[in-house]
Amino acid sequence: MSADTTLTCRDCGQAFVFTSGEQAFYASRGFSEPSRCADCRAARKAQRNGGSGYSSYSSSSYDTGYSSRGEREMFTATCSACGQEASVPFQPSSDKPVYCSSCFQQRRGNDRSARGGYASRGRY
Repeated sequence: MSADTTLTCRDCGQAFVFTSGEQAFYASRGFSEPSRCADCRAARKAQRNGGSGYSSYSSSSYDTGYSSRGEREMFTATCSACGQEASVPFQPSSDKPVYCSSCFQQRRGNDRSARGGYASRGRY
């Protein structure tokens, strides 16, 4: 298996780690290495999908010719972090927290840096 490599995001210019596990996954699917960091990929996906961030990868480089899954049923919930209304693609239950997309991305970024998978970086 290949060693982790550091790549530079073509959108924000920040360095990001392309782990050996990610390399194996990309190779098994025939994908080329990513040219954007996870945050910029998520932002492009959300922009492409009208801001929802939850639609399938149709019309992207990940398109394999299969038909799109169509629109998902969305549910309304209150974000456990900021209290804003959130639209989520699952039926919320009372025993698990639900986050709006903004808080989810912030928590996801914090989880990544805590695991050491990505170099910490400042926001500008």
